[in-house]
Amino acid sequence: MIIAKTPLRISFVGGGSDLQDFYTRTDGKVVCAALDKFVFAIVKERFDDMIYINYSKKECVHHVDEIRHDLVREALKLTGVKNGLEITTLADIPSSGSGLGSSSSITVALLHALHTYQNVLVTAEQLAQEACHIEIDLLGKPIGKQDQYAAAYGGINQFTFGADGITRRRPVLMANTARRKFSSSLLLYYTGLTRKAETILGEQKKNLQVQEKFILMKNMVALVDPFTAAMEKGDIAHCGALLDENWRLKQQLASGISNDTIQSMYEKAKSAGALAGKIAGAGGGGFLLLIVPREKQNAVFEGMKEYREMPFMLEESGSKIIFDDRSYSSK
Repeated sequence: MIIAKTPLRISFVGGGSDLQDFYTRTDGKVVCAALDKFVFAIVKERFDDMIYINYSKKECVHHVDEIRHDLVREALKLTGVKNGLEITTLADIPSSGSGLGSSSSITVALLHALHTYQNVLVTAEQLAQEACHIEIDLLGKPIGKQDQYAAAYGGINQFTFGADGITRRRPVLMANTARRKFSSSLLLYYTGLTRKAETILGEQKKNLQVQEKFILMKNMVALVDPFTAAMEKGDIAHCGALLDENWRLKQQLASGISNDTIQSMYEKAKSAGALAGKIAGAGGGGFLLLIVPREKQNAVFEGMKEYREMPFMLEESGSKIIFDDRSYSSK
C-alpha cells in the first residue's frame, strides 16, 4: 500500500495570469501558499487483475480506458500502471468547488502514489509538469498552472509563467516573526456555495482576448511583487490594501466571480474589521479568504458567526509519500 499526501492551496494576488491565454503574451505571476488541508491518494495492489476506484463513487473495471474518473484514468496511462490495483482518494474538505485547488492536488497525489508504486522517484517539478499535462493538455480543462505547482512544492511561493512554457519558482522567505504575523492574520470562511471553476475560467479565458480585460490582468500581475515584499516585511496593512485592489480588479474579469451572497459576506467582514478579502480560486463560491489584524479578529468572529470558519495554518511541505509498504507484493 502507498499513501500520498498533498496539500491544498490559497492564492493571494495575480491569480488567472497562469492561464495560457495570458502568459503566452506576457509573463504571468502569482503568489500563493500551501495549506495544512490535504488530499490523499491510496494505491493498493490486488491479487486479481481488476482496477477498483473509490471516490464519491465506486468503479470496478477490467481496463484503464473504461475508467470514468478522468484524472485517475489519465494518471494510470501516464505512469504505465495497467491493472491489479485499488485506488482510493480522500480529502480533508469537499473536493468540488472549494476554490482551494483540490482537483490539481488530487492529480499530483495520484501521480506521486502511482510513480512510487512503480518504484520511480519523482521531483516536485516533474509532478507539477505531469499534472499540468494531464489537466490542461490531455483533458482540455480551462485552468492555469499555479495549483499543480503549489501542490507539488508546498510552502509560500511566487511563480512566474513564461511564454516559453517554463514555470519559475521563487520561494518567499520570511523571518519567523513576519511569517507568524502574516499567517495569523488569515481567515477562511465557507460561503456555502459550490460552483464549477471551469465555467468561470472558460469565460475568463475568452475575455482575455479583449484588450480591456487583458490590461486588468496585467494590473493584477503588477500587484504580485509589492504583495510579496509586504509579506516578507510582515506589513499586514499593505498586504490588505493590495489584496483589496486585487479583488476589485478580479471581479471585472468575468461574470459570476462574485454574487450577492459573497458581497454580503465581504461587507460584513470589512465592517467588523477585516482589511480585505477575496474568493479563493476562480470565484463564485467556495471559501472567502480574509486578512484581519489580530486585534480585530474577535469582532470579525462575532460579525461572521453565521458562517462556518475553517481554521488552518500554512504548510511547508509539498506532496509527499507518508506510507509505503510493499513487503507482501505478489507481483
